[in-house]
Amino acid sequence: MGTAPDERPFAAGFRSLTEETDLPELKVEGALPGWLRGSLLRNGPALYEAGDRSLRHWFDGQAMVHRFTFDGARGRVGYANRFLDTPSHRAVAQGRISYPEFATDPCRSIFARVFTRFTREPTTNTCVSLTRFGERFVALTETPLPVEFDPATLETLGVVGYEDALNGQVTTAHPHQDPDTGDLVNYVTRFGATSEYRVYRQKMDGGTARELIGVQRARHPSYMHSFAVTRRYAVLTEFPLVVTPLSIMLSGRPFIENYRWEPARGTRITVMDLRDGRLRGVYEGPACFAFHHINAFDDGDDVVLDLCAYEDASVIDTLYLDRARTCGELPLSRPTRYRVGLSTGKVDVERLTPEAMELPRIAYETRNGSSYRYAYGVGARDGRRDDFLDQLVKLDVTTGETHTWYEQGSYPGEPVLVRAPDAPDAPEGAEDDGVVLSVVLDPTARASYLLVLDARTLTERARARVPHMVPFGFHGIHTTDA
Repeated sequence: MGTAPDERPFAAGFRSLTEETDLPELKVEGALPGWLRGSLLRNGPALYEAGDRSLRHWFDGQAMVHRFTFDGARGRVGYANRFLDTPSHRAVAQGRISYPEFATDPCRSIFARVFTRFTREPTTNTCVSLTRFGERFVALTETPLPVEFDPATLETLGVVGYEDALNGQVTTAHPHQDPDTGDLVNYVTRFGATSEYRVYRQKMDGGTARELIGVQRARHPSYMHSFAVTRRYAVLTEFPLVVTPLSIMLSGRPFIENYRWEPARGTRITVMDLRDGRLRGVYEGPACFAFHHINAFDDGDDVVLDLCAYEDASVIDTLYLDRARTCGELPLSRPTRYRVGLSTGKVDVERLTPEAMELPRIAYETRNGSSYRYAYGVGARDGRRDDFLDQLVKLDVTTGETHTWYEQGSYPGEPVLVRAPDAPDAPEGAEDDGVVLSVVLDPTARASYLLVLDARTLTERARARVPHMVPFGFHGIHTTDA
């Protein structure tokens, strides 16, 4: 598909990639650390056209998994990519939109929308993130239908069914590991006259039976793309982007267009005990919106909650494809700290840096749910809103100091921190002993490349160029098991 005259160079990141490739070795510039091995697995949308129709939003594109393999001792990087073979993808590839997506409805007529709303199956387009159920690798989205794939071949192995009756319509694509037990913790929203957030745990033994931790009711459920855990609590941040569930069935609008921004509600922070589901409290702060939590931790009788916070939810509208490809005005999120006094009920808000940050990552294996020092993300050079996210940012959350990586005309994706295998866990500063991996779009060269940065300084160590452009993706994981 050609480029429209008013499109910006970064629009290539919102275009379809139809080729599936398997390249044993890419050309590497620079030097990989000798200890780097395993694979970087990335997930994101890669197909936006269904015959003569187009999916409408960045979040609607059909899922493709990318794999970069590393042999640091020999200085080698391989690459492969493959669509997730799901009913949703097969329909789109055959020219049909058969499943409701985030902002695309499959039915053309109002009559058809209403008639089919009660029987329409949810999408299996798991284009958001990746995680593990024990030894199994799965792709996730906001419907509770994980899709398993083989990390060595990227072959789709099928939809994973849960072995329980913990039903609901919406979940997050960002489950957390319980910092103490290693269990996966997540929640599912069950819509009804009075809706419920159902927080659960899932043992990391590869099974798919979920155990209910606790329930919080909500008359008007919030759109929450992620949540947080501390060592003691699950923390649900209810932004004032809310829905009346019946409207999803009857309005004839795509899923997200049923939600309304009601800033007078403020932001409600629900704190639930991870052990027994006891509600510690619901705390109110100023209105904001966020896709992503950075981290959270207990500090005495306070919960410290760090978000990539926007002033409002207008960023969702900005990411409709017709607007995203021209990017008139891009809302920016800033790392923001919410200190919740569990006994006092007070919520203090502090911006951690003026730098914009999205798609945040930390040294998750050792710092999730605990006090931490460093966060990594993508940002906007000089705070510009007339371009897309074009730099990588490292933030010291204790001082506000930042380091950045920037190359004019390039657009990096989520930075994944890979800690050196001999990095100590306890000493101050050990969190950033390793490298940061990011897939970068270079529209001028009509290609993308895998970038390897020193995690302490964000100076470049190596890059490996892919012979095509990789569409903008969302989230990934590094594993030594593939």
